[in-house]
Amino acid sequence: MPDIIHFMKTALTIAGSDPTGGAGLQADIRVFNYFGVYGLSAVSALTAQNTYEMNAILKVDGKFLEEQLNTLVSDIRPDAIKTGMLFSIDAVKAVAKIIKGYELENLIIDPVTISSTGTSLMENGVLDALKEDLFPLAKVITPNIYEATAISGINIMDEKDMEMAAMELKKLGTETVIITGGHFEEVRSQKSEVRSDGETLDLIYDGEKFHRLRGKKIKGEYHGTGCAFSAAITACLAKGISVIEATRKAKKFVDIAIKNAYSIGKGMRLLHV
Repeated sequence: MPDIIHFMKTALTIAGSDPTGGAGLQADIRVFNYFGVYGLSAVSALTAQNTYEMNAILKVDGKFLEEQLNTLVSDIRPDAIKTGMLFSIDAVKAVAKIIKGYELENLIIDPVTISSTGTSLMENGVLDALKEDLFPLAKVITPNIYEATAISGINIMDEKDMEMAAMELKKLGTETVIITGGHFEEVRSQKSEVRSDGETLDLIYDGEKFHRLRGKKIKGEYHGTGCAFSAAITACLAKGISVIEATRKAKKFVDIAIKNAYSIGKGMRLLHV
């Protein structure tokens, strides 16, 4: 009998390693698999962390990251790519070089600036490098409210501020901006508490109109929600799904993963992926 050839969509994660598997490239690959997409990976940093603390970060040399990517992409061309933790400027430049050199499409950037446990996940200057070198190449960026504030310079206190921040971020060259609001009700304005009802908002802006996905905040502390959300969008884009529909699927997926999360450590719960 002749060999049966299976053609499968592929997604590449360029991110840090998380020993818990709750975030980083380990979590991304599990999410890709959930959506029926084959997961590829390149390591941008190593971490010593658990569910309640980050003890150390070892960055991967930019030249070696470029070598990982060049070797991989010269053989397997990914249908979509997501970046997570890019700890150094050299890492950002290495990724940008490969994206442009191979003319890769469907780049999703999760601009992680700080870990769930409060540790900085980038060296000085990396945020500017992201804005200058990678955002113009991106199909989607997925900052949370705190990251959107840091990148746009707009202090997000309410929904109108989210819109203004999204418009500022769009000016950096990305095709679509998605600001996630998982912690929105924790933000306080000078006049009153914002969204004290526990409602969350994910705001999508494509340069022409805003799309809003609302939900309810689920009580508790969870590790890797941003990673899972952006990885789910990446997997959906790899399969040819539109950004809006991919975002809806990603939000639904993360909500279910949170509701069924594991408590296997001393700190935050890990998503059921």
